[in-house]
Amino acid sequence: MNWKFWKSDKPAADQSTAPPVRKSFWREWFDAIAFAVIAATLIRWLIMEAYTIPTPSMENSMLVGDFLFVSKFHYGTRTPKTPLQIPLTHQKIWFTEIPSYIDWIQLPQYRLPGFSSVQRGDVVVFNVPPKELNENKVYPVDLKTNYIKRCIAIPGDVITIKSRQVFINGQPSENPPKMQFSYLIYAKDEINPRNLESLELDPDDYNLLGRLEDNQVVYQMFLTPDKAEELKKIPYITAVADDHRTHEGPDFRIFPKSKGGSWNGDDFGPLTVPKEGMTIEVNDSTMSLYGETIMYYDLNDNAVVREGKLTIDGQEVNQYTFKQDYYFMMGDNRHNSLDSRYWGFVPADHIVGKGFFIWLSIDKYESFFGKIRWSRFFNLIR
Repeated sequence: MNWKFWKSDKPAADQSTAPPVRKSFWREWFDAIAFAVIAATLIRWLIMEAYTIPTPSMENSMLVGDFLFVSKFHYGTRTPKTPLQIPLTHQKIWFTEIPSYIDWIQLPQYRLPGFSSVQRGDVVVFNVPPKELNENKVYPVDLKTNYIKRCIAIPGDVITIKSRQVFINGQPSENPPKMQFSYLIYAKDEINPRNLESLELDPDDYNLLGRLEDNQVVYQMFLTPDKAEELKKIPYITAVADDHRTHEGPDFRIFPKSKGGSWNGDDFGPLTVPKEGMTIEVNDSTMSLYGETIMYYDLNDNAVVREGKLTIDGQEVNQYTFKQDYYFMMGDNRHNSLDSRYWGFVPADHIVGKGFFIWLSIDKYESFFGKIRWSRFFNLIR
């Protein structure tokens, strides 16, 4: 028996379902774009970010015009330090000189767990530390200019370079297979650009230095040793010589600039790479090596080095313990790379990620149909 016979089977007017409100065309587009920006920002921050190679410092391992993905999850993603910035930008708004961020809020940085640490031989993207390499501006750490180099030494290593060979902890380091050096090339006359192209040399690989009294022409070329041997066999090349300028006497640009001495890009060290927890005595010698690092990068608010003495928050200290790890980076194009030999250590909080694979490569010197380097697509970075 129906005990609710007095209730109507028809829904009351106020119980009816209202038809859904249809979004406008512009609202649908706005929602789609907002979702895409949020998703891309999260992927870029947490997982992987796209970069391009603008300079030849890593040739021939990485070429100018290579587009690569850099893994954030290998070493662990950094939490943002500067949250007030336009998504998907770095330093400036696209195609303008307008800053893309406001540094009113600066958060403490942490690194999420990764499944590996930076190893010797890794190709690493990092924020380059010195102010002079960041347009002489003091950017927050996460907005400093990005560099890509090969990690040569990890925290606690002792690095020495003797006659271009790198030694780590007294043992010769394994060299990248396509490492390049500077050579002086003497030719009977100026080399036709087509001949240089046939030798797989583009304008990033050579400089015309001038003409000698005997009418010979001198070039500086950045070559692998195998390529240098190949040039020796060419009839119009009269000599292929070591570029003595890279190792004759001290280089005033070398790190650390306050040390002086006889170091240059080919003969360097020994130098111990700082490690978190490593303690040093404070004196003229150690401050000439590590003073800049302690003052500017080791997470001290008020550290001053003067005349071999160190004061922190106004108190003089006789020993110093490093607060984070550091790394020593070098380019594979050894004589055409501005790297740790010239500006010093890379702090752990400046590490961005590990070079993962190349997804596109464009040769700016080739004609329209030859610009894409198809053979480099999806190559893993080693």
